[in-house]
Amino acid sequence: MHPKRVLPEPPAPRPEGLVGEAYEALKASVLDLSLPPGHETTEPLIAEQLGMSRTPVHAAVLRLEGEGFLRVLPRRGVRVSPIEPAGLRDAYGVLIALEAAAAEALAGRRGSGVLAGMRAANEACAAALAADDMADWAAADDRFHRLLVEGCGNPVLARLASSMADHAQRARTATARLRPRPTRSVAEHGAILDAIAAGDAEAAREATRRHRARASAEILAALGG
Repeated sequence: MHPKRVLPEPPAPRPEGLVGEAYEALKASVLDLSLPPGHETTEPLIAEQLGMSRTPVHAAVLRLEGEGFLRVLPRRGVRVSPIEPAGLRDAYGVLIALEAAAAEALAGRRGSGVLAGMRAANEACAAALAADDMADWAAADDRFHRLLVEGCGNPVLARLASSMADHAQRARTATARLRPRPTRSVAEHGAILDAIAAGDAEAAREATRRHRARASAEILAALGG
C-alpha cells in the first residue's frame, strides 16, 4: 500500500471556485512529481488533504483524466498516469511546431515586453545549474518556454501549447537527473532571445525548433523511448 502523500495547500480562491482550486492543487502535485507516475490515492483522501468536499475534487479528477494525467480506477481510486514515451513524442511534435510559430510571431513584435521575463528565466536556469539544483532548473526552463508562447500575441496558440507544455514539464522534471546536464539550454535560450530581439523571425523560429527538438530527444532517450 502506498504511503500517504501530503498535498500542498490549495491556491488562493479564484473566480472558478473550488473545482478550479482542486484542479490547480492536484495538477501542481502531478507536474512536480509530489504525486509520481503510478501513485494511487482516493478522492476522499484528496478531499481531506485539501479541506474540501468530494464534489469539486471529483470534477477536478475527471478534468485531469481527460488531459491524460490521472486515471480513475473503478472501486479502487485514482492512479497517476505513467509518462509514456510514445504519447510524449506526439506531444513534443505538436509543442515544437507551436513554440516555433510563437517565436516567429514574437520576433515580429520585437519581444513586445516579454523578453525581460524570458531573460530572467534564462538567468535563473544558469543559476540553478551552477548550484546543481535540477528542480529549480526545470522550473525556470518551463517558465522560459511558457513566457514564449504566452507572449506571442496569439491566445489560441498559447492555449493549445499549454496542455502540451504540461506534459513536457512533467517529463523534464522526471528526467532531470537521468540525462546529461542541460548545459546547452542556456546558450540555446540565448540564441532564441537574440533572434527575437533582432526581429529575425526565421532565425527565431529555427533556433526554437532546434532547441526543443534536441532537448526532447534527450528526454525521450532517458525514458527509453
